[in-house]
Amino acid sequence: MQRKAYAPGRAPGRSGSAALSAAALALGLGIGLSGCSSGASPDAEAVDSKAGPAAPAAAPGRYRTLFEPCGAVPSSTLKDLLPGAAALPEPERDRTYRGTAAPTFDTDRRVGCGWKSDAPDATHRLTLDVERVVSYDPAVSDDDRAQEVYGRKQAAAGIAAAPTAPATTSPAPSGGGTPPGKAHGTGSGAPASAGAGAGASSPLAGHQPQGPLAPRPTQVTPSTGGGTATAPASPGAPVVPGSPGVPTTGLEDRVLDGLGDVAFLKDTLATPGPSGAKRLVSVVFRTSNVIVTVSYEEQTTTSAEVPDSRELQEKARNLARLLAERLEE
Repeated sequence: MQRKAYAPGRAPGRSGSAALSAAALALGLGIGLSGCSSGASPDAEAVDSKAGPAAPAAAPGRYRTLFEPCGAVPSSTLKDLLPGAAALPEPERDRTYRGTAAPTFDTDRRVGCGWKSDAPDATHRLTLDVERVVSYDPAVSDDDRAQEVYGRKQAAAGIAAAPTAPATTSPAPSGGGTPPGKAHGTGSGAPASAGAGAGASSPLAGHQPQGPLAPRPTQVTPSTGGGTATAPASPGAPVVPGSPGVPTTGLEDRVLDGLGDVAFLKDTLATPGPSGAKRLVSVVFRTSNVIVTVSYEEQTTTSAEVPDSRELQEKARNLARLLAERLEE
């Protein structure tokens, strides 16, 4: 039988038109695949372009650590603040000057120290509380958060913010009275406390003085101890020194200038009793994101002796200035 001949290069039984169709199909698939793998779609680019830059975080505070409080007070200052320690035997005197550290969970966030000395005529207590405030809100700086904490302490002490002078003054009424909304005062006095503010008078619970503390004084009378004896005040809004019926001595609870960024002083005298009189002076100041509280207390052994307000305030303020300088180092 004679075999059928075929042309070289052509598959048996496959026409030329079929080969061309297969080639065209392959070419079309290649074009489709390359189109799918090209760049991102216009819709995706539009979504990305709407995302703005991230908001900048608030500035961190100046301080990241705290100093050791028991070693922050010079020995000469401790001898002045704790006069009864000088008569103690040397081992006991050294322990008194070393102080007792307050319990804390994080020495970079809060530290404190307390000292106590007894003498025949009086007992003296000194406490330090140092707090570093950290804001966990990225929109609020550490300094702003520290100011909020400081403001609550000042409000708890019953001390109003320093008044600002008005831009313009209205003429006084013909009757000679005080214009409505205008406070009495000389304009230079600092606000005084209206309440005892016992919650803010002592920062360390372990060293907090026992016994009730009298409300803010409104009357000042000479005392046999050379200081000022005070009478209880009726509750009410903070009173501005210089108002009628409120003598101004310069020793009232007040805002302090030239100490840290902001500062105030609280002076509380407990009602004298048979066991003696007790006065507590607290100075609180803020520097950046650190708040320092200095509390200095004297308790006499007899009711006839009243601790001198001027002396205790001066010693507490001097120590606060030393600590403020320590923070600047």
